[in-house]
Amino acid sequence: MTTQSNNWKTLVVGLGQTGLSVARYLGGKGIAFAVVDSRENPPGKDELKNEFPNAPTWFGEFKEAPFMQADQLIVSPGIAVATPVIQKAKQKGAEIIGDIELFVREVNAQQNKTPIIAITGSNGKSTVTTLIAEMAEKANWTVYAGGNLGTTSLDLLQREKPDLYVMELSSFQLETTQSLQAASSVILNLCEDHMDRYASFDDYVHAKEVIYKNSQLAVINRDDALVAALKVDVPSVSFGLDEPIEDQYGVRDGYLVKGNKKLMPTTDMKVQGSHNVANALSALALGEAVKIPLAAMLEGIRDFSGLEHRTQWVENIDGVTWFNDSKGTNVGATIAALAGLSGKTVLIAGGQGKGADFSPLTEIVKNKARAVVLMGEDGHQIGDVLGDVVPKVYAQSMHEAVKLAADLAEDNDNVLLSPACASFDMFKSYGHRGDVFMEEVRSLQ
Repeated sequence: MTTQSNNWKTLVVGLGQTGLSVARYLGGKGIAFAVVDSRENPPGKDELKNEFPNAPTWFGEFKEAPFMQADQLIVSPGIAVATPVIQKAKQKGAEIIGDIELFVREVNAQQNKTPIIAITGSNGKSTVTTLIAEMAEKANWTVYAGGNLGTTSLDLLQREKPDLYVMELSSFQLETTQSLQAASSVILNLCEDHMDRYASFDDYVHAKEVIYKNSQLAVINRDDALVAALKVDVPSVSFGLDEPIEDQYGVRDGYLVKGNKKLMPTTDMKVQGSHNVANALSALALGEAVKIPLAAMLEGIRDFSGLEHRTQWVENIDGVTWFNDSKGTNVGATIAALAGLSGKTVLIAGGQGKGADFSPLTEIVKNKARAVVLMGEDGHQIGDVLGDVVPKVYAQSMHEAVKLAADLAEDNDNVLLSPACASFDMFKSYGHRGDVFMEEVRSLQ
């Protein structure tokens, strides 16, 4: 179905995978729309023109006219709501939403609506989202995972109605979402991220907090002081790595537990490290809220082998074990990855820092790292912050970084790529960066 070029009142702001899914959703409902993108040739441009030849489009620098015509802006997550022309449209009375808002409105309108588990946080979102989906599959449920991970939310609506949606949601997506009514929701943790997009850390936290509003159950990480301090106005349950009280989740005598009930030994988990234990506990709390059977959840935890680019085992070469944590794109992720490895580690870090404060790395690097190999746009900034806590060297490429790390590592050490930075200064994505790292490691053999 194509849209008409006149009388449109809905403006899709930003194309790419998300914007194209919005266009298809609107087109399928017969809603007239127009599309703007600040790029001359955004991804999805050819598909849009082929499928909706009558949809008005503006590519290149944002022009004010289409924004002023719109009653509704559907803004892609990559575009800041603070963009002046978007704010001007808002002041004029336009509604500012995103694709997640369209998705949850559709789900909310269902009879016997499908429950949504909603997951956000600075780190661990993709791991917990994938783990819960695998738990539900063990129970033979039809489950779709998406949002900020894999399939866009509106594309999930094109499939047969499932038993459960598990949605990874970024702060950018939550900014433009008002109607989410999750069956259970979690902010896994909070640390500085995307400070190039937010005026303050408080603004970033405020964006994340939306996930708990109107949730049937808020799952709280009691080990994260920032999360634990949030004011939550809905029923809640907590998880942490300490011994829990009553019906909370935690760890006792090497077991995952709920209150006094032992669930399974942590040693049965394929993925090791305290952060993965915390992820499993949060998944149990979230899954119990939608009545995934306990046996299926525990089987899912036992079988879960982790995600690509997330402290992923690569090789053991000459007594040194190599790990790919290219998805560690902020400081908190790198701290968690270093803390989760036993023994000494040569850390490879650096890239686009997104305005982050790198000083929290100093203590963990001092305690856990043998040396640091730094690269990318903000490599020297990290080096300046670390000072002389451990030896540090600089590399101009991943090839050089891997060679230097191999020279610095000693018997039984780890080498960990966990950049604490985005990848776009040198690579197409964190996945591309991780793939190049693994190729270089395997070439050492």
